[in-house]
Amino acid sequence: MAQDKASVSSQLEQQVIEWRRDFHEYPELSNREFKTAEKIAKHLESLGLEVETGIAHTGVVALLKGGKPGPTIAMRADIDALPVVERTDVPFKSEVTSEYRGNEVGVMHACGHDTHIAMLLGAATYLTENRENVRGDILFIFQPAEEGAPEGEEGGAELMLKEGLFTKYEPEAAFGIHITSGMNTGVIGYRKGPLMASSDTFEITVEGRQTHGSRPWGGVDPIVTAAQIINNTQTIVSRQIDITKAPAVVSFGIVEGGVRNNIIPDEVTLIGTIRNFDMGIRQQIFDKLTHTAESTAVTNGAEAHVHINEGYPVTMNDVDLVTKMLPTVEAVAGAEKVVEMPLITGAEDFSFYALEVPGMFVFLGATPPGENPAEAPSNHSPLFYVDEDALKTGTNLYINWALDYGRDG
Repeated sequence: MAQDKASVSSQLEQQVIEWRRDFHEYPELSNREFKTAEKIAKHLESLGLEVETGIAHTGVVALLKGGKPGPTIAMRADIDALPVVERTDVPFKSEVTSEYRGNEVGVMHACGHDTHIAMLLGAATYLTENRENVRGDILFIFQPAEEGAPEGEEGGAELMLKEGLFTKYEPEAAFGIHITSGMNTGVIGYRKGPLMASSDTFEITVEGRQTHGSRPWGGVDPIVTAAQIINNTQTIVSRQIDITKAPAVVSFGIVEGGVRNNIIPDEVTLIGTIRNFDMGIRQQIFDKLTHTAESTAVTNGAEAHVHINEGYPVTMNDVDLVTKMLPTVEAVAGAEKVVEMPLITGAEDFSFYALEVPGMFVFLGATPPGENPAEAPSNHSPLFYVDEDALKTGTNLYINWALDYGRDG
């Protein structure tokens, strides 16, 4: 690490680890992060920061006013856990259960959001104690429901913005870190431009007319029509979208219809996902999917009703911002530990912030040295494991982003 870069003390590093273990042992699901939020707010208030709670249900934000004039930037950590039964053998293993979709489930920080909370709390602590070196203001965002709000509820980054978070604080850039088992401890992965895909779901209801299976001409077969829709939509990506501009995926995951072998039903339901890396192409896919399904149904005398649920947009890293802040990343981690990431078809709701202001989102490796990251249990696995040595790197990155951003301002 470069000598001129700020770094947490061993005492603060240990505190970050302790915070992480506490949040890990007592995880909470999306929009239900009540105790998590309470712990976060209590510490931020003890630092003397301006703290707001209850944003997007359980979100917490705090504003640090720096000792020197400069811009406002935002740094975000997500705080929710997943409905996963933990199978690691760490002493702070989660035994928490909760209700999810009407069922009792285990709860685990299987995506590493516990580490995100702890690292950002550590950064807030350091920067507050050294506010005389901070140019401008730092908005710390502890965001609920990144994994998605419960059915019928709003949540996450989109709701925080809808409630006026950026309108009030007016940050001019946003930064985020995500822990991953896909790289070794302390390695940081970045990418300019699109990093993670948009994630949208669709549901197509194919309406035919029920008849006896022995007399298909007596009705309109929605099963055959659904099969044709599935086949025809494959040409959207392969023949109708410019894939040299950005990759895209249209996949069907659910096909439901019929109750008996000799009854052609009235209706078939198709459900699937759309992933892509360009916001303009995203809309083209929506339009072409709707047109293809409806037109295919008409040719068979059926009807197709298409509903597209827009999820997370493309996570877009601002090219100029990444170019400006990449030297900070290299100084914190060591240039040899900074790698360019491939496109990731997973999605992130940090994308909503990065649509409002220039954003920079990176991945931080946490698979111990000597172990093959390709064989490590992935994020969302009940065996997901984090080498806590990575937390110092992540905390220092947040700190130095904050200290370096305004230097040229």
